[in-house]
Amino acid sequence: MATSRLSPFANLPAAPVAPKKPVSDTRHGITRTDDYAWFRADNWQAMFKDPSLLDPEIRKHLEAENAYMEAAMGDTAELQKKLFAEMRGRIKEDDSSVPMKDGRFAYGTLFVTGGEQPHYFRTPRDGGEKHLLLDGDKEAVGKDYFRLSGIDHTSDHSRGIWGYDDKGSEYFTLRIRDLATGEDLADVVENTGGGGVWAPDGKSFFYTLQDENHRPSKVFHHIVGQPQSEDRLVYEEEDPGFFMGVGGSLLDDFIYIDIHDHETSEYRLLSTRDLTVEPALVAAREEGIEYSMTEGGDVFYILTNDGDAKDFKIMQTPVNAPGKQNWTEVVPHEPGRLIISHMAFARYLLWLQRKDGLPQIIIRDRTTGEEHAIAFAEEAYSLGLQGAAEYDSDVIRFSYSSMTTPSQLYDYDMTTRERVLLKTQEVPSGHNPDDYVTRRVMAPAHDGELVPVSLLYRKDTPLDGSAPCLLYGYGAYGITIPAGFSTNNLSLADRGFVYAIAHIRGGKDKGFAWYETGKMEHKQNTFKDFIAAADYLNQEKFTSYANIIAEGGSAGGMLMGGIANMAPEKFAGIIAAVPFVDVLNTMLDDTLPLTPPEWPEWGNPIDSLEEYQWIAAYSPYDNVEAKPYPPILAISGLTDPRVTYWEPTKWVAKVREFSTGTAPILLKTNMAAGHGGKSGRFQRLEEIAFEYAFAIKVAGKMSQP
Repeated sequence: MATSRLSPFANLPAAPVAPKKPVSDTRHGITRTDDYAWFRADNWQAMFKDPSLLDPEIRKHLEAENAYMEAAMGDTAELQKKLFAEMRGRIKEDDSSVPMKDGRFAYGTLFVTGGEQPHYFRTPRDGGEKHLLLDGDKEAVGKDYFRLSGIDHTSDHSRGIWGYDDKGSEYFTLRIRDLATGEDLADVVENTGGGGVWAPDGKSFFYTLQDENHRPSKVFHHIVGQPQSEDRLVYEEEDPGFFMGVGGSLLDDFIYIDIHDHETSEYRLLSTRDLTVEPALVAAREEGIEYSMTEGGDVFYILTNDGDAKDFKIMQTPVNAPGKQNWTEVVPHEPGRLIISHMAFARYLLWLQRKDGLPQIIIRDRTTGEEHAIAFAEEAYSLGLQGAAEYDSDVIRFSYSSMTTPSQLYDYDMTTRERVLLKTQEVPSGHNPDDYVTRRVMAPAHDGELVPVSLLYRKDTPLDGSAPCLLYGYGAYGITIPAGFSTNNLSLADRGFVYAIAHIRGGKDKGFAWYETGKMEHKQNTFKDFIAAADYLNQEKFTSYANIIAEGGSAGGMLMGGIANMAPEKFAGIIAAVPFVDVLNTMLDDTLPLTPPEWPEWGNPIDSLEEYQWIAAYSPYDNVEAKPYPPILAISGLTDPRVTYWEPTKWVAKVREFSTGTAPILLKTNMAAGHGGKSGRFQRLEEIAFEYAFAIKVAGKMSQP
C-alpha cells in the first residue's frame, strides 16, 4: 500500500478552507450542486488580458493556497536549488542551432550564457558571420512573462514578422521588422494566434485573429503600413467547434487555411497569383474525416483517413483541380502502420510513420516509386522530421534520440542515402550513456491489451521493489509521448528513481485504434491503462506501490485526477500540472475557449444524455469521494486559457474536503503565467525542479545527495 511510509509532511499549518457557495445546475433531468463554482470569475475574459482585474476574494484564496504550499515545501528549498543547478549544468548555455539553408541565407536560433530567451540570427548560405535578427532577452526586459512565437521572413529576406505574448494568455501581438536594420515598422497587429504568412511580394501577410473566447475564428489580410482596423477579412469560421490556422507553401504559390477539430478537417486555398479572391474549398468537411496537404509542384499530396484508412494513407490530386473526386492513391493504407506526417520535395515524397510502437522516416522517389527507410535499432527511441526550407532539395534534416542517447541532428541526402551528423546535444556537466538502461516493457491491461511502458534507470538501481518511480502519462488527442532524451530526468535516475512513461490509450502509440479506444465512451481505458502500468511495475519489482509518484499535465492532469479517485492506494504521490479535472462543468460551458472543439474528444453533454453520463462517470472533480488520498501537488497558471485556473483550484478544495487521510493536498498557482508555466529557458527549469523536489520528498529521498 502506498500509505505504508511515514508522511514526510509534518507540522504544517492549517490548510486553506474554501468557502462554499452552492450553485445548482440541472441537465437531462439530473441536478448537480457545485460548492466551489464561485472560483470561476465572471470577468475571466478580461482578466486573462489584465490579471489585475481578478476578484479580490479569489486572489486572496489563491495567495493563501500558495502560502500553504510554500510551508509544505519549505524544507525542499535547498534541494530545489541543487536540482536546478544540476539541470542547468546539463544545458549548454551558449547553444546555437545548425542554421537551415533558405535562398541566399541560412536561419537559426541561439541562446547566450545567462539568457532566458532565444535569439534569432542568419548567416550567408554557406556560412559566415551571424547577423542578429531578434534578441529575445532584450525584448523581454521588464516583463514577468514573455514568450516569442518566432520570426518568419519574406521571400526576398528583407522583412520578418515576429510575435510575442507578455501575459501567458496566448494572445500574441505581431510586429514587422526590417531585417537589415533591426528596426520595427509602425505596424502593430494584436490578439493573434502567434504568427503570420507572407505574401510572395513581402508587402502583406495573413494571420488568424483570436476572438474574445480565445478562438482563432477569423483569417485577416494585413497590408504593411495600414492600421489593423483596415485589414480585410479573408475567411470566418462560424462553427465554434473548429480551430483555424493559416500557412504557406514552400513554393509560395498557395496560402493554406486549415480548419479542424480533433477528428474532422477542411482546407481552403488562396492562390498567391490573386490575393483578393475568395479562398477555394478543397474537400468539404465530413465528420470523422481528416486530411492535410503539402505541395508537390503540379500536384498536392494529401494525408487522409478517408475510406476507412484509420492509420492513414497518402493521395495525390492535381493542383488545378484538388477536389476529392480527383484524389488518387499513392501510399496505401496499411493497418498498424500509422502515417503521422508527410512532406514533398521536387524529387521525393517522404513521411514519418509509427509501426510496432517505433517511428520511421520513409523516403519515396517520386519518379520510380522506390522506397527506403531511415530507422534505428534501440528498443525505444524518438525521431523528429524537420525536412528542408527549400522545395528543390535532396537534403533533409532529422533528429534522433533515446532516453539514454542525447539528441543528434542529421542532414540526410535522399539520393545518396548519406547521413551527416551535424550536431550532438552537449551535456556540459557530463553524461555517460553506458551508466543508464532504457527498456520498453509491456503491461497487461484489464481487457488483455498490452500497454507499452518506456523505462530509464541507472544500471546500479536495485530492481527489488525498493526503487522510487516517477510514472508519467498523458493519453489524449492522439498525442504520442516519445521515448526521447531529457537531461532533466537524469536528476531522478541519479537518485535511484526509475523514470517511466506509460504509453496509454488516448495517444496513437500503437496506431489510430489506440487513440479511438481511449476517447469518448472509451475514455476510462486511459485511466485503467495507467493503473495497469503501475501494477506491472509493482509486480515485476521495478518499483512498488509505496514508491510510485504519478505525474501528468493538462489532459494528463485529468488522468491524475482519475487515478486519484480510482486507485489512490497504488500511488505514493501525484503531480498534476495544469490539470483538466472539472471536465463535466467545462464541457457544459460552451462559452469557454476550448469547449466546442473538445466535444469530439470527450462528448457533448449539453445535447446528449449518454455523453453526459460518460463524462460524469469519470470527471475527476465530480467523482471525489471520502477516501484517503495520497499527497497531491496541483499546479496552475492564472492566465491559462486552456485549463482555466479555477479547475485545479476547485478540485484541490474538494479533494481536501473529502479526503479521510492526512496527506497534504497542495496548490501552486503561477500568478504571472499561463498553460505552459513560466516562459524563460531557465525559469522553466525552476518549475521542473520544484515538481521533482516534491517527488523526491514524497519518496523519502530528501537525505540523499
